[in-house]
Amino acid sequence: MKEIQLATILAAKRREKGITQDELAAYIGVSKASVSKWETGTSYPDITFLPQLAAYFNISIDELMGYSPQLPKEEITKLYRQLAAKFASQPFEEALAECQALIRKYYACFPLLLQMAGLLLNHHMLAPHPEQQSAVLRQISELCERTARESEDVWLAKDAAFLHATCRLMLGEPQSALGLLGEEVRLELPATSLIAQAYHQLGQADKAKEVLQAAAYQHVMSLLGAMPYELLLHGDQLAKAEEILRRAEALSGIYRVEALNPNLMIQLYMAGAQLYLQHGLPEKALDMLGKYVEICGAFRFPAALKGDDFFDRIGPWLAETATAAPREEPVIKASMVQGLTANPALASLTELPAFHRLIERLKSKLEVQ
Repeated sequence: MKEIQLATILAAKRREKGITQDELAAYIGVSKASVSKWETGTSYPDITFLPQLAAYFNISIDELMGYSPQLPKEEITKLYRQLAAKFASQPFEEALAECQALIRKYYACFPLLLQMAGLLLNHHMLAPHPEQQSAVLRQISELCERTARESEDVWLAKDAAFLHATCRLMLGEPQSALGLLGEEVRLELPATSLIAQAYHQLGQADKAKEVLQAAAYQHVMSLLGAMPYELLLHGDQLAKAEEILRRAEALSGIYRVEALNPNLMIQLYMAGAQLYLQHGLPEKALDMLGKYVEICGAFRFPAALKGDDFFDRIGPWLAETATAAPREEPVIKASMVQGLTANPALASLTELPAFHRLIERLKSKLEVQ
């Protein structure tokens, strides 16, 4: 009951109003002793008195209780980071229980629900059993469904639908994912251009530039983020897949994606290694994994999206939209190593000394055992 601050607030509001405990007791129709107990926290008012007390002090019942169903963005970010750290340092069940307690407490705070859904999605694979992983994915789906259905924020609802669809794919339900996302390709660049024009007409040229830069950044990252899957989708056409790989590397070079968002290149080179193994080309696969190791080894923590001298106006947008690293440093490092050591797609390399040298080099760079 420590979240209930009724005693402190009641005493403060009574003094602010300049009345005695006797006067408040007379208004409510209880004894002075009852009011005294309320203000010392010895007991609480009957629930039927709460509307009368709130109306008397011209505040809401939530204010009277010292409870807010909503949290500011800064507090949500702080909670996300704390819980991500717990997933890295505590047993999965304990960290999950803390997440669920927070979700129950702020079940009407939709930005928090969506962040908790993202947090659980990024850590569900730590659950020790496949059934637990599926259960977490279904809980994430429920949170996203609630957010999309009841939130009045259009963009929050869109993000929830995207996250929900991701869960459905992980659960092996592609038709459900299509139902959430739609089956048509849609680009929102026209809306971005109009927003920028509106800011420009308002005399806010810097804001217009920020909007366009943020849109360009997102589209570059989105394009590169799709290429590993496109590469594997064309795995039966080596020449086509290699052209996808070449263009992805060229695009990355133009926009320096390796520094801006190295995770995208990590995924690309892993997909490249799988492609070459599919075609019986282990030397080329090892070359891809060598690039994977170099990028992982150069990874800088704490992990965060960032701009550079070209994307020099996206700082405010990143600060507004980015919460924190999706996972803590130990979890990220472990997943990088497991990408080599526990990846069934690389099984054919396990007999090669060069592959084991890559693993040892990666562990050395990451300073892990």
